[in-house]
Amino acid sequence: MDKYPDQKRAVQYLYPPIEPFDQRMLDVGQGHRIYVEQNGNPNGVPVVVCHGGPGGGCSPAMRRYFDPAVYRVILFDQRGCGRSRPHAACEDNTTWHLIADMEKIRQGLEIDSWMVFGGSWGATLSLLYAQTHPDRTNHLILRGVFLMTKTELEWFYGGGAGKFWPEPWARFVSLIPENERDDLIGAYHKRLFSGDRAEEISHGRAWSNWENALASIHSNGVVGETPGEYARAFARLENHYFLNDGFLEFDGQILANMARISHIPGVIVQGRYDMICPPSSAWKLNELWPAADLRMVRNAGHAMSEPGISAELVRAMDRIAEEMQ
Repeated sequence: MDKYPDQKRAVQYLYPPIEPFDQRMLDVGQGHRIYVEQNGNPNGVPVVVCHGGPGGGCSPAMRRYFDPAVYRVILFDQRGCGRSRPHAACEDNTTWHLIADMEKIRQGLEIDSWMVFGGSWGATLSLLYAQTHPDRTNHLILRGVFLMTKTELEWFYGGGAGKFWPEPWARFVSLIPENERDDLIGAYHKRLFSGDRAEEISHGRAWSNWENALASIHSNGVVGETPGEYARAFARLENHYFLNDGFLEFDGQILANMARISHIPGVIVQGRYDMICPPSSAWKLNELWPAADLRMVRNAGHAMSEPGISAELVRAMDRIAEEMQ
């Protein structure tokens, strides 16, 4: 019998909750201090987790995808979000700052090379980190692939996904005057950075709710009230990155540079019905990555917490652990 039948709740696939054996705030410069924690086996196989967003922050559930007897699991909150400070700050906050921060973490923890694990924006950051530091990346485990291309941003903020989810899309665009709806990222940027706290929070909630409504295949398009300060930080950071096309040098950069990491073993876990990051991106990535194993999960959307996604991620990490023995 399959150890991971689709019908169970995601939590049943995860390892039991654990507490960090190390927590610290790391000064990374430019006035930023980032939260870092270590979990599992202090002498285990290092794996760093890149959370989504940008702006999502790490959560205790992310510790549970790894056998704590095998892995040394490093979680961190990227600049401006979670427990990192200053909160919701976008100054000196780019993809290249985050990659440099990861290197500071690796060096500070005296790790020679590590596995890099990330989903959605975390997959973007994982790929760009690996392409920048291929000698420090020994394995990539990705979920819900996002390549930070104009096509993907146009799909999600230009009406593509809205054709499948017209009700939440209507709520998302309703806060913006009709004459500004041809550039929703830009229109929301004006309001998320207006200096009016109430306006920033209301638009932050709308921005966050649009994404959250589409995360799960089981969603009915309605989400609960997102805490105001979290929504504001998440939306500001995500909008800041998307307005600047992820601070990449050119559109399509990740796929263009896949030769740099084509030798690194990898696993791609992708929901077949992911409305936020459509499967075509995972497919294109896999086509250029001979060492990768693409796992397309049926009856799954985008969220890491989807039962099929969680099951496949745990299975992948268990399989890698067995291969190392």
